[in-house]
Amino acid sequence: MTKPTSKRESAILATVHKTAAGLARAKIIDKATMREFDELCLTRVDPMAPDEIKALREREQVSQPVFARYLNVRKDAVSKWERGEKRPDGPSLKLLNLVKAKGLSAIA
Repeated sequence: MTKPTSKRESAILATVHKTAAGLARAKIIDKATMREFDELCLTRVDPMAPDEIKALREREQVSQPVFARYLNVRKDAVSKWERGEKRPDGPSLKLLNLVKAKGLSAIA
C-alpha cells in the first residue's frame, strides 16, 4: 500500500487504523500486524532540497531564527540548509516533513 496523498486518503487510513487498533485490543489481530498498520500511518520522511526548505519557511511566514526555534536547531543550521551547505537529517528532517505536511502549528 502506498502512502496517503490526499486528506481523503489520510482520513480513510486513520479510520482503518482505528479499526485495526480495536481488533488488536480484542486480540483478533496480532502485534506484528498492528505494527504494520502503525507504520502505514507515519509521516513520510523525504529528503528536502535547499529551495524546498526556504519555500517551506516562507510559506509559514517566519524568519530563520523563528523557524530554527520551532525545529529546536540553531539559526545558522537553517541558513546552511537553505544555502545547501548542509542537509537536515534525523529528527530535524522528520520535523521539516511534518511542517511540510501539516503546517508549523503541528510542531508548536
